[in-house]
Amino acid sequence: MFDSFSKKISGIFDKLRRSGALKESDVDAALREIRIALLEADVSLEVAKKFVAGVKEKAVGQDIVKSVSPGQMVTKIVYDYLVELLGASEEINLNKKPYKIMLIGLQGAGKTTTSGKLAKFFTKKGKKVVMASTDIHRPAAIEQLRVLSKKISGTIFAQSEDDVKLSCDAISKLALKTTGQENADILILDTAGRLNVDDVRMDELVKTHKIIEPDETILVVDIMTGQDAINIAKKFSESVAVSGVILTRVDGDARGGVALSMRSITGCPIRFLCVGEQLDDIEFFDPNRIAGRLLDMGDIVSLVEKAQENFSQKDAEEAAKKMQEGIFTLDDMVSQMERMSKMGGLKSIMKMLPQSGQLEGLMKTHGISDKTVGRQIAIIKSMTKKEKNNYKILNGSRRKRIANGSGTTVQEVNKVIKQYEGTLGMFKKIKKMGGLGKLMSMVGK
Repeated sequence: MFDSFSKKISGIFDKLRRSGALKESDVDAALREIRIALLEADVSLEVAKKFVAGVKEKAVGQDIVKSVSPGQMVTKIVYDYLVELLGASEEINLNKKPYKIMLIGLQGAGKTTTSGKLAKFFTKKGKKVVMASTDIHRPAAIEQLRVLSKKISGTIFAQSEDDVKLSCDAISKLALKTTGQENADILILDTAGRLNVDDVRMDELVKTHKIIEPDETILVVDIMTGQDAINIAKKFSESVAVSGVILTRVDGDARGGVALSMRSITGCPIRFLCVGEQLDDIEFFDPNRIAGRLLDMGDIVSLVEKAQENFSQKDAEEAAKKMQEGIFTLDDMVSQMERMSKMGGLKSIMKMLPQSGQLEGLMKTHGISDKTVGRQIAIIKSMTKKEKNNYKILNGSRRKRIANGSGTTVQEVNKVIKQYEGTLGMFKKIKKMGGLGKLMSMVGK
């Protein structure tokens, strides 16, 4: 999402950084380009106009702080306006028990999968979750949710296989009863999708809403629908009180302007973003972090959080100890690559780093991708234990055998060995410099 927008904005700021002073003509030219970039990203015309006018008012005649360039000042002003446009971050307050969440939306928006992702998100926080589905019009949806619930430890599915013939009202009451009996912290109710918001099923949705009396009614919206998502949100809000929005398919090729327009036009806060197909691919919506990504400033906080989820304290201590001692094996290299894959892969990690556009360009130039990482893992795993412990015995015939075993080429095997030698050399240099402690003290000076 927003890859094209980020690249265009970065180019605009690069021009401003080369300006000695912040002239009105420079700002006007930049804002024209920003407006075009916003509209191309599918931001509504109303929001784009308001955004550009607000930035211009702040930027023209702005006193530039010493040591801060005009381009940096405009970047800060645009960043602040993006945060304001995206809306304040509003975490779901789980102090109430049970906390009832009802998911609504059009058919195909991804409600059932999102139900599973939310359940996984909350169970990781130590919450006991009950799930249920009132989608009696699509029995496969109920079965899909049942399968998802089995994959998530600490989750209970309220319905048995005999409950498929129950009405929506009966399922809603059963879900409430099960939540109470299980002393659960959270109830997540998935509802039937609608082909359009004028469908008669809206009456069914209203009835379910009255029975459940949810603490949170979240509209699930596919970001690929573009500006139609805004109209969908407005229509649903006319029937039930929508308290928040979850955007799905955020990892796709959508222009993504709906994220910038949603809060401003509908008043509905964005709660979560679904950033992939796996159950873990959901993240809390933080406007500060999103604004940072939009302006190619990175999102180090999210990167650290992902690392913490996939690296235990023990893993971190062992890695630090090995670095201290100058030890780095081929098995260590595989372990690092696999953890990186768990964090979403190279592409996902790069998007969280500053100037990710340039980094992605370098990756393409050097032929580095998640696919090449997978091939590198296969190469190392095709080695014998003896070869991994002493890579120097890897002669021509051994390298050919490894290439055949991993479905790669000898050239790729050579590349992996060269990469390993470079990393091993770095570890040995750290040891010679006195280890990590000595290195950090030198950096501090």
